[in-house]
Amino acid sequence: MKLMSRLLLAGMIIAAPAAAAQQTTAPAEASKEGAAYTKPKTSWGVPDLQGFWTNTSFTSMQRTPLTTKLVLSEEEAASLTRRNTYTAAYAEEAGASKVDKESSDKLLADKNPARGYNTFWMDPGKAYAKVKGEYRSSWITFPANGRIPYSEAGIAANTRSGNFDDYEARPLPERCLMSFTGGAGPVMNNGMYNNTYQIVQSPNSVMILTEMIHDVRVIPIVKSAAEAKHGPSGIPKWGGDAVGWYEGDTLVVETVNSHPKQRSFISPGGKVTERYSRWSDGQLFYEFKVEDSKLYKEAWGGEMALNHSAEPLYEYACHEGNYALPGILAGARKLEAEGRPHPVEKAIFAGVDVPDGE
Repeated sequence: MKLMSRLLLAGMIIAAPAAAAQQTTAPAEASKEGAAYTKPKTSWGVPDLQGFWTNTSFTSMQRTPLTTKLVLSEEEAASLTRRNTYTAAYAEEAGASKVDKESSDKLLADKNPARGYNTFWMDPGKAYAKVKGEYRSSWITFPANGRIPYSEAGIAANTRSGNFDDYEARPLPERCLMSFTGGAGPVMNNGMYNNTYQIVQSPNSVMILTEMIHDVRVIPIVKSAAEAKHGPSGIPKWGGDAVGWYEGDTLVVETVNSHPKQRSFISPGGKVTERYSRWSDGQLFYEFKVEDSKLYKEAWGGEMALNHSAEPLYEYACHEGNYALPGILAGARKLEAEGRPHPVEKAIFAGVDVPDGE
């Protein structure tokens, strides 16, 4: 099977809180990290998590089948990087392209309709991520195998339709309602491109803006877990119904009632608990736990590095000039008029779990 057909599908109005106040406590030593690091505070005394951050890397939610280890040595991380599908894609497309008919026919022989997703459009990073100074093969740290423990219902809920003849069967990203990668969460995720986040804090709320389709979460802040209250269960929300509070140097966010059409990591009855803290000037330490007895056999979770980004977020213009869905539907109607079946082709999307080395 051709390399480019092996990349799999995984998954603006900005409602921002009040303008962020200036940081008032500077780190004593910027080179320190972890317990030795003096964590900055906002002017109102809570951990300062603001700025642009990214989880761009080859590390994905689930562990690659090429290793059983969570923590990798320098040599093991380099070996997995060499065998990663994205590395192979970069190598395959290195150098000038041939545009003669023979070369074009050979390139298009696999009839992959997503050949437009060449590496020019990809920004997945070029290495595995370091979390707390350790190379990680997956964001998931439990269960020990680094895989999501789906139940039968969870598998069914994450099986995508191959139907291309009805707009109601096409996923939300094609209507620019939520992103391909599910980067906004809950849980935060990374994909083929657009893995940057912006965090803005005010005394009463935290805003997390995701570059991919500009999904945004505005999280109200309460004094403690005891005061956390969610909205009516009959009103699900894109990105879930989140409430946050601070525990020492950590922002804790509890999210429930994610919109069922979002295909997030929780059903309407599930819960995600996230914890954000500073590891160093250049890295946020992000922890998450997913609890949903409908979709999973057991609770699962992990850790992620959100690294400081020198680049701001760029506008994701999803609809402008996008004729994909009208073209899909027009093609389906033409096939029907001719009495021909609707083919289902393999395609490349902004996937999150890349099948290394297949």
